[in-house]
Amino acid sequence: MRDGNGRKIDYIRISVTDRCNLRCRYCMPEEGIDLMRHEDILTYQEILKIAETGARLGIRRVKVTGGEPLVRKGVSQLIRELNAIEGMEDVTLTTNGLLLGDMAPELAEAGLSSVNVSLDTLDPERFSQITRRDRFADVMKGIESAVRSGLKVKINCAVMEHLSREDVLAFAEYSVKSGIPVRFIEMMPIGQGRKYHAMDNEELLKILSEEYGDLRGSTEPRGNGPAVYYTYASGAGCIGLISAVHHKFCGSCNRVRLTSDGFLKLCLDSPAGVDLRTPLRSGVSDEELRGLMEQWIRVKPESHHFLSSEGREGELPLSDGTTEKCLNMNQIGG
Repeated sequence: MRDGNGRKIDYIRISVTDRCNLRCRYCMPEEGIDLMRHEDILTYQEILKIAETGARLGIRRVKVTGGEPLVRKGVSQLIRELNAIEGMEDVTLTTNGLLLGDMAPELAEAGLSSVNVSLDTLDPERFSQITRRDRFADVMKGIESAVRSGLKVKINCAVMEHLSREDVLAFAEYSVKSGIPVRFIEMMPIGQGRKYHAMDNEELLKILSEEYGDLRGSTEPRGNGPAVYYTYASGAGCIGLISAVHHKFCGSCNRVRLTSDGFLKLCLDSPAGVDLRTPLRSGVSDEELRGLMEQWIRVKPESHHFLSSEGREGELPLSDGTTEKCLNMNQIGG
């Protein structure tokens, strides 16, 4: 499947819930959000039908996301059935890690290949400040359990302006000792994230180079995403940089997203996409669903426009004169 700009689209991020058991300051307000009604969220059968149709169009990799995907009952069985789809090559998961300690063995048994754990600091006190929850020990337990279960693990750290030199070096040292790649992800101006500014790649690399010497680019495949990886001269440890805003990688974007209420979203920074839940529940045929998905993937926007839209609040004006409410990442599929 190729879009109108010739990009190969073979990756879908599927959100299974908008619910989360943390309240990270850059993602959700302290009081939480108005949650979707259960009946508005796609059933697993509906998700599988969309994934099967995607596979017929050339989708080969799935990332299961939320909210926090592990709070939804039966997610391990969903992963098992996604893996069983003809043509599907890889099923992975993004999680905050709180429930991973107990669930990692069954996820691995279901065929999950790897897990990305969102963790923004190795300081327990700062973790509580960022997430508004005192659960740092549970996240570390989850990472250890995932490793023991044979899952490939990566850590995702959202880069905010008050990420300190100490935080960066602590993650770098953790990667050296554990062998787990750490990816620094530039804060995107989405939802609560508009209130924060990112530390740029150059500053991150400067901090790391001063401590570890020259960094070497790594071409070893480490996932389905756009991270640029570096290793140290010693060969131990691995750092990844994902900078969607200031070092945009739209020209090689290979993904679309499915929100938990069934909207096929083509780009994080665009309202473009199509509601799949309504036709699914209206009895759409397999071929009609395939044609609908193909039609919309072909008009995937050429690029995002984050730099021209930073600081937007409330609602976004659309070309037809209507507006779209700004969504938080847990509502889109983080």
